[in-house]
Amino acid sequence: MSATHVNIIGLPRDVYKGLPTTLCAGCGHNSITNHLIKALYEFGVEPHRLAKMSGIGCSSKTPAYFVEQAHGYNGLHGRMPSAATGAKLANRELLVLGISGDGDTASIGLGQFCHMIRRNLDCAYLIENNGCYGLTKGQFSATADVGSKQKNGKVNDYSAIDLCGLAIELGATFVARSFSGDGKQLVPLLEAAFAHRGAAILDIVSPCVTFNDHVGSTKSYAYVKEHEIALHAPDFIIASKEITADYEPGTVKDIVFDDGSHVLLRKLDREYDPNDRLGALNVIHETRDRGELVTGLLFIDTTADDLCARERMTKTPLVRLREEDLRISREDWSALTAPQA
Repeated sequence: MSATHVNIIGLPRDVYKGLPTTLCAGCGHNSITNHLIKALYEFGVEPHRLAKMSGIGCSSKTPAYFVEQAHGYNGLHGRMPSAATGAKLANRELLVLGISGDGDTASIGLGQFCHMIRRNLDCAYLIENNGCYGLTKGQFSATADVGSKQKNGKVNDYSAIDLCGLAIELGATFVARSFSGDGKQLVPLLEAAFAHRGAAILDIVSPCVTFNDHVGSTKSYAYVKEHEIALHAPDFIIASKEITADYEPGTVKDIVFDDGSHVLLRKLDREYDPNDRLGALNVIHETRDRGELVTGLLFIDTTADDLCARERMTKTPLVRLREEDLRISREDWSALTAPQA
């Protein structure tokens, strides 16, 4: 009998599984869950240090399907960033993982999404983006492209909110896009998002097989496979492992994270600099105008402080501080408020 495989912290992969899914068979969200389980296992996340946050929608059911032993909070529609902020400020040692959808983020939660990015909350924020409201019979969401069609033939006349473009404009320090059906690209991007210190936004196109996987939909499996333009094939190497690579000079860009972790971008058919904010916006606009879906690590900035650093939060998590650590003594208060001579 072969020994059970374990990760770098000695845990088997089964620890990272959750309850059986109740989503439709073939849903892209289920694929994302499987990729999340693999990424969390490979990254070596301790379950008790993981906080799974979500709002309302098909996407927000996802936290129930992985790492059953982790902390979990299902909040109000569009209000997940506030709950995630509170969790991180209370315990900055947590890996805060927000799971949202295109409706939960781009409509009712758009304001919260924007301010979370402005503050650079240390949070891996995943958007399971299917371009429709799956729980209410498939109406267009705010990320549906102009000209895309519903199953009944109705055409969308409203311009789409590009969440990656918006995140970059607002100053996000990590922005990536991927496809639920491309685990080879998505898993290392997820691990890179876990390692990033700051708001890591990952927009994942995730087809709704019930309401939005047909001819005319720009969020269908067929459309994404035909129109996806990959900037690179990313790889992620955990810092605690020996780092080795065999590659020709100039073919790989090595990005170093604050904690010493690396993400390697293997160049394919274009020279792309993910440190160039304006260049990232140009690529998003150019590919969208051609009807293409660009995927990969679009932008990263490892120099900016996250919210806890900006607010000079104590290194000791607030949850572990005692009352005497927080309350000024009577003597100090008297000295502080005494009349000045």
